[in-house]
Amino acid sequence: MLEPSPVLSVAATLVVFAGARALYRRSRFFLLNPVLLSVAVLIAALSLTRVPYDSYMKGGEVIQFFLAPAVVALGLPLYRQLRRLSRAVLPILASTAVGSLVGVLSAVLPAGLLGASPALIASLAPKSVTTPIAIGVSEILGGLPPLTAAVVIATGILGAVLGPPFLKAIGVRSPTAFGLAMGAASHGIGTARAVEEGELAGAASGLAIGLNGALTALAAPWLVRLSLALLGLP
Repeated sequence: MLEPSPVLSVAATLVVFAGARALYRRSRFFLLNPVLLSVAVLIAALSLTRVPYDSYMKGGEVIQFFLAPAVVALGLPLYRQLRRLSRAVLPILASTAVGSLVGVLSAVLPAGLLGASPALIASLAPKSVTTPIAIGVSEILGGLPPLTAAVVIATGILGAVLGPPFLKAIGVRSPTAFGLAMGAASHGIGTARAVEEGELAGAASGLAIGLNGALTALAAPWLVRLSLALLGLP
């Protein structure tokens, strides 16, 4: 069992991501999304070398530290595009509210119908919001925060990979609509993908992260309790 140094963990992660990003830029194949490919390669590498996840994360925490500044940095394109986005305040609020509602119910109702426990349902409910908010909501509902974090990451990756081709297939051409959909469905990872479509799409996606997070934090407890009552679960 190997015990890599934090410096090696950080270096390996950056090299893998840089390689995945270069491959994606060359191919533009949606399944080669840099985040998805990097996660798959790192999981395989840790399994083959038998490196414990806790040991790897001693270096991973260094990268994780920059997550909050990266999210804050989304405010810059939002500031630049604020005038354009302010022209569609009501559609933005309405669409984000619907997105928040669908985000919660699309996890809660299928899980309940399939016989999931209340704790599991609570863990899945905030899957479409950014991790800190999702964990807070999960704790309030009696969910399992580690499971919530894993589901949030998986949701973000799937949204970033499958969201763009799906939106284009159904005829979404507006950068604002594209960004709102990506941010509301797949939070930060989806926003990173939306930025590739242009600053307006990235700004709309960043706005959707904040609005969806606030709406989900307010509505999720009520929606989960109502859904559990309708399903006859305690």
